[in-house]
Amino acid sequence: MRRVRHEVNGGPEVLFVEEAPVPEPGPGELLVRAEAIGVTLPAVRKVRGGDGPGPLGGEVAGTVAAVGEGVTDFSVGDRVTGLCFSHAYAELALIHRTMASRVPDRASAVEAVALVRSGLVALGAHAAGRPRPGESVLVTAAAGAVGTLALQYARASGASRVVAAVGSADKGEFVRSLGADEVVIYGNGEEERGGAWGDPVDVVLDGVGGKLLGPAVRALTPGGRLVAFSSGGGTIDAYELLVRGASAIGFQMAALARNEPGVYAHRIGELWELHRDRALRPRVFAEIPLVEAARAHEVIESRRNLGKVVLIP
Repeated sequence: MRRVRHEVNGGPEVLFVEEAPVPEPGPGELLVRAEAIGVTLPAVRKVRGGDGPGPLGGEVAGTVAAVGEGVTDFSVGDRVTGLCFSHAYAELALIHRTMASRVPDRASAVEAVALVRSGLVALGAHAAGRPRPGESVLVTAAAGAVGTLALQYARASGASRVVAAVGSADKGEFVRSLGADEVVIYGNGEEERGGAWGDPVDVVLDGVGGKLLGPAVRALTPGGRLVAFSSGGGTIDAYELLVRGASAIGFQMAALARNEPGVYAHRIGELWELHRDRALRPRVFAEIPLVEAARAHEVIESRRNLGKVVLIP
């Protein structure tokens, strides 16, 4: 089978295609013949500046080709999606049964990888911020795969005002079409000099991290909540929280799946219900052949994508 990996850290040019043996599913694992593979920012960051070469994980959707020992809740032929923590950029990938969920007949594999992982992050971050109906919500990286779903979910959940923060003005019309009332721009340095992002908000859902955490805290109302779910790291000034009586909360989807499997499963069901009712409409920016994974990474690094970037084996 074909798979993509990288040898040294650097830009997307270090990704290459190789022939590899078909993996054998171990206990509790599914072997999935991939039909769509979601490209995630953590995978892109791993290639750009990780600790060394290694498998590229990500979300995979396709058909179960084989099951490992002890798997009784999935069978060969089932359509599934889930997170692969080994080689996701491959024609066949291993997913542990606890990370897998069924794909409804009405949905395509591309829709599944655009909806489930990103939607779980969006719903989980929203729940961590505890916005009440009538409160205001600001979403950073609002034109990305998670951000597009977080905007829609905030609107569907009764936010009085939804603000989209994006890296360039040309994304404004797109995020407004998803339910944003206002659009603010970051990346021009103004926010780092203390520039305001308009009227304060009750909740900030931040998928960027780094230098944007300071402005995100300063955008909060008294008693506001910042939810940090980015893999980008960063530092929060405790004094900025103190003077606002604000809170900073971290959210990681993998930790939710590991520690609260019942909540994890419930949210997957909620995602598909919202998708069925068209309250959540995942946006796919590009479908790119697996062998051109380097191009997919370049799209995300350049911040051109409006929604999800998907690899097609």
